Amino acid sequence: MNLAPYASHPARSRGRRHPEPPAPTRDAFQRDRDRIVHSTAFRRLVYKTQVFLNHEGDLFRTRLTHSLEVAQLGRSIARALRLNEDLVEAIALAHDLGHTPFGHAGQDALDACMAGHGGFEHNLQSLRVVDALELRYPQYDGLNLSFETREGILKHCSRANAERLEAAEPGGIGRRFCERSQPGLEAQLCNLADEIAYNAHDIDDGVRSGLIELDALDEVALFSRYLRETRHEHPQLQGRRVLYEAIRRMLSAQVYDVIDATGSAIEAAAPADADAVRRAAPLVHFSPAMRAQSIELKQFLFRNLYRHPRVMQTTGRAQEVVRELFAAYTDDPAQMPASYTQRDDPQRAVADYIAGMTDRFAMREHERLTGRRWIEP
Repeated sequence: MNLAPYASHPARSRGRRHPEPPAPTRDAFQRDRDRIVHSTAFRRLVYKTQVFLNHEGDLFRTRLTHSLEVAQLGRSIARALRLNEDLVEAIALAHDLGHTPFGHAGQDALDACMAGHGGFEHNLQSLRVVDALELRYPQYDGLNLSFETREGILKHCSRANAERLEAAEPGGIGRRFCERSQPGLEAQLCNLADEIAYNAHDIDDGVRSGLIELDALDEVALFSRYLRETRHEHPQLQGRRVLYEAIRRMLSAQVYDVIDATGSAIEAAAPADADAVRRAAPLVHFSPAMRAQSIELKQFLFRNLYRHPRVMQTTGRAQEVVRELFAAYTDDPAQMPASYTQRDDPQRAVADYIAGMTDRFAMREHERLTGRRWIEP
C-alpha cells in the first residue's frame, strides 16, 4: 500500500477503546470494514429510505446502495490521492448506520420527539450503533472500531453533544468539535463523496419516478453541460441511456475536480502526517466553480424533488408514524423487547429502538399498535 505521509496509516492508528491483539492477515482499518459489513445495522440499510420509501420501487436507492456508491467514489478518489482506501470504505459503509426509517423525515420527527431528552442526531446515532448498540462480542458492547473510523463516522456533532463525548472519552472523537479542528483526510473525503453520490443518484431516482423531467435539468449548469455533450456525441441515443451517460460524465467531472483541487490544497499546506492534517484548514474540497455548481444542483433537487407534493405527502405520513410509535412505546414500554425496557434512560431507549427499524418494520409496528395503516405497502 503506497500511502502518502499525510494519509492515515493503520500502524499509527490511535487504537481502539478496548485494546485487542492485531489480526494476522488484516490491518486495523480492514478489520473495521469487515466488522461493519457483518453488523446487523448494516443489513438493515437495504430496507431504509433514501428519498423514496422502500416499497415505492425496487430500483430506487436505499441507504445500503447509497453507502456502497459513497464507498466506490471515495475509494476512487483516495487511490488517486494516495489516501487509505480501506479506511475510506469503512467510514463510507458505516456513515448512515444510525439513520432512522423514512430517511430525513423520520430523523426530524424523532428529533422533535426527543426535544428535552438530548435530541436526536443521525451522525451521533451512527456512532452510538458502532460504540454501544451492536451486541456481537463477549468482551464489550459495540464493534470496538478504530479511532480513525469512529472519527469519520461522526462528521457532524452539536457542541453540547461534543462536550458530553469529551467528558466520557477525554481526548477522543468529541474533542475536534470543541477545538474546531479537522478530522483526517479520509473522513473529509467521505463527507464530500457522500454529497457527490446523493446529488447524482437523486437525479436518477427523480427522473425514474417521474417527479423530475429530464429537460427540466437544462437549467442546472452542472448537469446540462453533460446532457448536451451526450446528445451531441450520441444523437442516436434514446431513453435512459441518455440520462445514464450524462450522470456518468457529471460524476467523473466531480471526481477529477476533487482530485485536482484537493491535491493542490495538500501541496500548499504540506502536512507532514495525519495529525498535521487535523491542525490545518479543511483540505478536501471542490474547486470554487464546481462548489457553486454543486450548490445550484442541490437547490434544484430541494425545490423539485425533496419538496415535491408527492414526496411531502409521504414525508408527512412517515413523520406521523414515528411520532405515534414514540408515544406508544413511551406510554407502554412493554411493547418493546425486554433489552430496551431495562435501560436507565427510557426516552433514549425508545429512540434507539425506533432508529434501528427498517421502513417496513416501522409500518407493521405502527399498524399493530394503532390498528391503522398510514402508509400503504
